[in-house]
Amino acid sequence: MRIRRPHPDEVDQLLLNAQLRDELEPYFDESIACLDNGRVPLQVENEFLTAILAWERAPILPLGEWFSPPLQLPSPESLSDEEIHKQLWEAIQTLASKRIYLDFTDHLSDRQLFCIVKRDILTSYEKMVDLPSHTLSFNCAPPDDDPDVWLRYYASEEERHGWEEETGQPLPPFQPSPFPRNLPKSSA
Repeated sequence: MRIRRPHPDEVDQLLLNAQLRDELEPYFDESIACLDNGRVPLQVENEFLTAILAWERAPILPLGEWFSPPLQLPSPESLSDEEIHKQLWEAIQTLASKRIYLDFTDHLSDRQLFCIVKRDILTSYEKMVDLPSHTLSFNCAPPDDDPDVWLRYYASEEERHGWEEETGQPLPPFQPSPFPRNLPKSSA
């Protein structure tokens, strides 16, 4: 009978798996219980367990407090259009440095988007998970809030026709976005 010796990487993965499971014991629930040893490669399981542990331990903070010093924007009323544009793009780049992205912004002027970032995004309480795979995206044109904006600027022809069939309401005309932007995007 021949005994297979584990590769050192396998031993390291097994030890890491045991450590992660020990650290996750206080948080044990169905997301961990669903793992069946051997069903996925051990390295993939360990990545999953690492992500769960990071999520469980992450503090919940307003997004503006994820930065040092905290990211704060001045009152938009006190800024010129040029100052708004400059500060907006600085904020967008700063948010992207923490993998926080803005989607569907091209229907908003710089001033309108600045106000959304200041009022809604920087004050949004989120888990501060520090993993390269973790990103946050903010939809600045949610279809449920104002389907006209979504349908007018962002929806595909298929989505537009599906909405029309589902609701029986007429479609707004498709229009090109008035404020096209090339924003940072998640690479994931």
